[in-house]
Amino acid sequence: MSRLQIWTRDLAMGARFAFGGGREGWIRTALTGVGVGLGVALLLISTAIPGALAARYERGDARSTMSSERADAPGPDTLLITRISQTYHHKDIEGYALRAEGPQAPLPPGLRKVPGPGELAVSPALGELLKSPEGALLRERLAGPVSETIGAPGLVGPGELFFYLGSDTLAKSGPEDHRVERVTGFGYEADRDGLDPVLMLMVVLTFVALLMPVAVFIATAVRFGGERRDRRLAALRLVGADSRAVRRIAAGEALAGSLVGLVLGAGFFAVGRSLVGSFSLRQRSVFPADLDPAPWLAALVAVAVPAAAVAVTLFALRGVVIEPLGVVRTARPARRRIWWRLLLPLVGLGLLVPLGGRGNDHGRFNQYQVAAGVVLLLVGVTVLLPWLLERLVARMSGGPVSWQLAVRRLQVDSGTAARLVNGIAVAVAGAIALQMLFTGVEGDYTRSTGQDPARAAVAVLVQDGAQDRMDGLAQRIAAVPGVTRTVPLTSTQASHRMPAEEETVRVTIGTCDALSEVAALDSCAEGDAFVLTGSTTQDFYGGTARPGDELFVGDVRGYGSGPDTAPAQVKWQVPAGARTVPSREDPTGDLRGGLLVTPSAAPKELGSFPDARIFVQVDESLPDALERARNAVFGADPFVTAMTLRETAQTAGFSSIRTGLFFGAAAVLVLIGGSLFVSQLEQLRERRRLLSALVAFGTKRSTLSLSVLWQTAVPITLGLLLAAAAGVGLGAVLMSMAAQPVRIDWASVLGMTGVGAAVVAAVTVCSLPPLLRMMRPDGLRTE
Repeated sequence: MSRLQIWTRDLAMGARFAFGGGREGWIRTALTGVGVGLGVALLLISTAIPGALAARYERGDARSTMSSERADAPGPDTLLITRISQTYHHKDIEGYALRAEGPQAPLPPGLRKVPGPGELAVSPALGELLKSPEGALLRERLAGPVSETIGAPGLVGPGELFFYLGSDTLAKSGPEDHRVERVTGFGYEADRDGLDPVLMLMVVLTFVALLMPVAVFIATAVRFGGERRDRRLAALRLVGADSRAVRRIAAGEALAGSLVGLVLGAGFFAVGRSLVGSFSLRQRSVFPADLDPAPWLAALVAVAVPAAAVAVTLFALRGVVIEPLGVVRTARPARRRIWWRLLLPLVGLGLLVPLGGRGNDHGRFNQYQVAAGVVLLLVGVTVLLPWLLERLVARMSGGPVSWQLAVRRLQVDSGTAARLVNGIAVAVAGAIALQMLFTGVEGDYTRSTGQDPARAAVAVLVQDGAQDRMDGLAQRIAAVPGVTRTVPLTSTQASHRMPAEEETVRVTIGTCDALSEVAALDSCAEGDAFVLTGSTTQDFYGGTARPGDELFVGDVRGYGSGPDTAPAQVKWQVPAGARTVPSREDPTGDLRGGLLVTPSAAPKELGSFPDARIFVQVDESLPDALERARNAVFGADPFVTAMTLRETAQTAGFSSIRTGLFFGAAAVLVLIGGSLFVSQLEQLRERRRLLSALVAFGTKRSTLSLSVLWQTAVPITLGLLLAAAAGVGLGAVLMSMAAQPVRIDWASVLGMTGVGAAVVAAVTVCSLPPLLRMMRPDGLRTE
């Protein structure tokens, strides 16, 4: 027979033992399949994530108007659109107002018709929110009838809060009115810039750190039933099979279990994909149809998992002597060697250390070099743990009976305990390193906005043409319960000559109370004017004026004038009694310069494009005061923007990667818990007769239960300590690569270690009921 035929025969025989070995064989194969299936499901989800993210971007581009053709005048195929996004209970709701100017006006993706005046088209998630008790105040704001539910082509995710509002008052005041767009179609061909080197480094590390535990768990799952398998292999030696044949047969059993795992993994993936649309993390969600792994990646998983099962089994049996009368277990096992176990992390460090200090200034990191270095460091954790555990338990002795039973079990077979803990250790080490890196670079991707939410929760930005309603809008907002103060301010530009050829003068108009928000006023009365000594670098402002100067006010640069039309010449004289006062940052962080004037001293004509805003303070102790204020703004004018003030803003790419890490970490935690529980059940099942025999001879069940707990506690404690040390070391190297000072975030280290310990504790508690059932005398039955 050829070598291929021999391998095929022996692997097939092993598969027959896996499926035809009676109840024991089926249980063993099922446990292996579940363990492998959980890992396969997570691998398939991981391979599908890039495609799902790309689909989100494509859906967002399809409804964008950034590259759509613009029209200068209304036509049969034009549509007016403006953004009117909202915030509700700290959730962002994206929305647009639409007005069709002709029967052939383009339709946004996901709509069958343009909503009529006052009508709403809402996403399914927003529709559910509006119907729920939680959305009562939002229903007051978006009070129009819902005429349509936006379809999937018009949404980036099933959990997105999104709406279109039909309007018959939406208008474009002129070519310079950039707030309202007149378009003839939708769609945006994005030429996206790639992530910067540090963000790309974080993406690579996230995938490596999340997938490494999966590989460890799959390698552990294919080795279920080791002791029972050894007895079967000894029986095969007794009937004439040589040592190589029995190893191939054992590999065939593992291969069968991995194939079952592939089928179960595909099923788990299908179930998970059907449920993924119901979940949203930080307002990010994906459609189940978008979670579709690339065919070549799915094929790679389908080939790699069975091949890994065969390779791991052959590697595990390389040092086992299988004789016809049994597997040699009584001889003292060879002590594990340390040199090659230290070599792996050292090689990993050798790959990563030369990349230190690069940051974003020296081009992209070599992704393969980074991935290889991190993999070797994390693999170093898995190979060092068995050696450390063996050395630790060899020196243990004495203590209570439960402790002695646990220690003796670990002395006889510490490898099995180490394998169960390896996945947790790798996951914790990777999580600690990633958390250190995220914390270290967070300052580079988080900027201070300069805004002060303590002085104003919302800045209401009034669009051009509505400044004459400023006082009424401010009074309407001030009448809302919970609103403590409203500060309306209007600014326009002025110049010493027309058209302005130099920096213009900023003229801010408001009551004395309002002006005190932008300047330190010692005294103020109606009719006063002030010259500010503030910043001179505010956009194209920066000019100043003296008391008595004559200025031109309004469109002094001629932006709103046509090619044959000169800008309107509106003159205004600065009051002669204007006093000089120091400026003060307003709640948005704007340090103004120019002039401050009260309404009676202000120019009578402000010209085009004035800047009008109302700062709103609320009493945070009153529930929903902020939402009621937003409702008042939207009710007065839906095209007015109520901007929530925040102290900091984070780069979208950084926050997206962190969100992806949360998604992945949650999935890995589920895998950790599920695989550990399956592994624990398999270990208890193999020891059922031993446990029943000890109980039959009078051993207390509490003693045996404590011994099982000690067997879990000792390796997990050692594994978490090793993981913490490895994670801190890897995190320090990664921070050096990102050109960040090395700082150990001990809170993150303790937090990640605690999460790992909590998962193990939960699995151990869940395994106690099966343990008590296996201590019954009927566990001594045999066939």
